[in-house]
Amino acid sequence: MADTEETQKRLRVLIVAPSFDILGGQSVQAARLADRLREEPSLGIGFLPINPRLPGPLKYLQRIKYVRTIVTSIAYALSLLARVYKYDVIHVFSASYASFVIAPTPAILIGKIYRRKVLLNYHSGEAEDHLRRWRRSAIPTIRLADTVIVPSDYLVRVFAQFGLPAHAIYNLVDTGSLKFRDRSPLRPVFLSNRNFEVHYGVDRVLRAFKIIQERFPEATLEVVGDGSQRRALETLAQELELRNTTFRGQINPNLIGDVYDAADIYLNGSEIDNQPLSILEAFLCGLPIVTTDAGGIPDMVRDRQTAMMVPRGDYVQMAERAIELLNNQSETRQMIELARQECLKYSWAAVRDAWLGSYFGLASAFIREDLRLKTLEE
Repeated sequence: MADTEETQKRLRVLIVAPSFDILGGQSVQAARLADRLREEPSLGIGFLPINPRLPGPLKYLQRIKYVRTIVTSIAYALSLLARVYKYDVIHVFSASYASFVIAPTPAILIGKIYRRKVLLNYHSGEAEDHLRRWRRSAIPTIRLADTVIVPSDYLVRVFAQFGLPAHAIYNLVDTGSLKFRDRSPLRPVFLSNRNFEVHYGVDRVLRAFKIIQERFPEATLEVVGDGSQRRALETLAQELELRNTTFRGQINPNLIGDVYDAADIYLNGSEIDNQPLSILEAFLCGLPIVTTDAGGIPDMVRDRQTAMMVPRGDYVQMAERAIELLNNQSETRQMIELARQECLKYSWAAVRDAWLGSYFGLASAFIREDLRLKTLEE
């Protein structure tokens, strides 16, 4: 988004996050949040992608492994240097491990060089392992941020273990693009919508579906996503001799509503997690859910009330709970209704004031600090 004269008259917030060229929870959340914030007359919102596209012939360098990382990182750093000083608050989205070094760290450092207020918005369910293994680099860098916002109470507790104060503002669910569908009667039509990485446990979903299909031969499974485990998962599906199983690849977030609408039951097998958007989206669409108890999921799911929850790795119990949903459909309908009510916590109306309060709280501190520095200089 270009910087305009109109933007300069408001509180200026720069969102630094992945664009949709990197499909995932962060890019979806950043886009949804930016769209909502641009409707606020008191704010001027800019967006700076951590993965900028290079212009002209230089774009071909981004197709070369390793070279891509170097040239994209240089372009990203130059973009930060060129734009950060024009804003009052720098809102930086963050993942973990090497991604933390490549993306949020430069934004935090350049924000502090320009004496801007930095809001670190940390989203990774791998936070505990990241902070423990990268303690010497990650923790001092995080302390440079003026405030840390996380999407779950689970991550608040994780950060507190390392002496890092954090505040929770829940993920934002786009209620406009997702529609509820009554699923009566409930069919054995299953969906998995997680990236194909080891910690998301899609292999557990496949193994659970094998058991389900023995009980319901006509059962179907749509597997949405992509990642490093794609070939291994496709091979596993063949070894398990799964029928009616389709690997759909990555779906554009603007089209994902149709995928939820076509399914009747959502399965999530994650081993490590925070506050998965896919569960919230399934809640909103009326899909009953069977999920593991990984990470922050117990904070967003009440077992046998809003979803079925099983221990991590227990694909046998996952299958049993899915079959139970199909066999006890009156109780399943009650669960769906309670889950829809739970979604209210993740609406824009519920999180708007928290975001505005965070920005203007930082802006007030910025103004006070700026006045103090000017006084000292005089």
